[in-house]
Amino acid sequence: MRRFTALLLGICLAATTAFGGGYQVSLHSIRNIGMGLIGTSLTYDASSFFYNPGAAAFVKERFSISGGVSLLMARTTFQPKDVMGQYKTENIINTPLYFYFGFKPFEDLSIGLAVNTPYGNKLSWGDTWQGRFLIQNLSFKAITVQPSFSYKIKDVFSFGMGLVVAIGNVELNKALPLEGQNGAEGKVNIKGNTYNVGFNGGILVRPVKGLNIGVDYRSRINMVVDNADATFTVPVSMKTNFPDQKVATSLPLPANLDFGISYEIKEKFLIGINLCYVFWGTYDTLIFDFKTKTPALDKTYAPAMYTNKLIPRIGAQYRVNDIVTVRLGGYYDPTPVPDDHLNPQTPSMNQIGLTAGLSVFPIKGLSIDAAFLYVMGLEREGTYSPENFSGTYKTSVYIPGFGLTYNF
Repeated sequence: MRRFTALLLGICLAATTAFGGGYQVSLHSIRNIGMGLIGTSLTYDASSFFYNPGAAAFVKERFSISGGVSLLMARTTFQPKDVMGQYKTENIINTPLYFYFGFKPFEDLSIGLAVNTPYGNKLSWGDTWQGRFLIQNLSFKAITVQPSFSYKIKDVFSFGMGLVVAIGNVELNKALPLEGQNGAEGKVNIKGNTYNVGFNGGILVRPVKGLNIGVDYRSRINMVVDNADATFTVPVSMKTNFPDQKVATSLPLPANLDFGISYEIKEKFLIGINLCYVFWGTYDTLIFDFKTKTPALDKTYAPAMYTNKLIPRIGAQYRVNDIVTVRLGGYYDPTPVPDDHLNPQTPSMNQIGLTAGLSVFPIKGLSIDAAFLYVMGLEREGTYSPENFSGTYKTSVYIPGFGLTYNF
């Protein structure tokens, strides 16, 4: 029963795992990736509708369109405690996307739409690795849609808000420690769909020319899966304890409070910082409720015990000339996962991110954007205490990204 609880923990965590101290991804603008993922105080284009709806009204042009894709390539290694051998996740490329559109019907009012895939991921440890009873492979696809507005007052202050609709589906496979007559292990496949809503609101203050101060709050979204399909492959003699059925659970996507400051020097050089406070503490326990109760499948509780964390970020931009702009940045993302709950579904560790970016402006208003993000996960030893599964994890993530922006 405890092993199946661990499976369900993996299902929920799979819904949002890609990289990061927890299970949150921030690949929402190629320009901002190049600057260390700062964005709360920037007003380049319609991506402000995601980073800070209050800032979007300061975009100068009447129309702003931006889109892009990142190629997320992560490799995690696991060294079991007191056991020879090392395991690695398979090479799978994830492709988070974004699209933004902004329109100013009036000089001081901007309305727009933000579409992101911030929670998509694929992860595979293989079918025969040591932790196969916890996780073999998973796939999650999600999309968030955010219609928003932004309004500024006398080029000094602006505010904005948007409604966030999150839609997703997840599929997970794992082995079960139930051996049949032919020696084959049991298996389970789980598929589920979910959606829910939240909001995003922010303000921007421009007290003097070139100085931007922004604050943004993205609310918690509780992703509830009411009727996930659980399909079991087990010996016939055990089928009554593991019937194919529905299971309900939920996972909170934590609220974020962002504070950012940026300063532009003579329209050539810009530097900015961002502090992101993630309310991970809302994620303390997962509850799983099977529709058909059996001695092996009942309502269970899986403690997670995440803690709130602060992510500091810094970035800079230099406009070489009217055609080329270059960017650099970095950040530190501390893990919210305690040592006694570290698991292969979310092998979370403290991470350092280093970024670089480039924009080319071939014609007025059009920007061709590129960025590269390298994430180094600091080696971490821990245990998933419900299963006494211990070892050392290390992660490296390589993320090139490409995008287009057109303001007119």
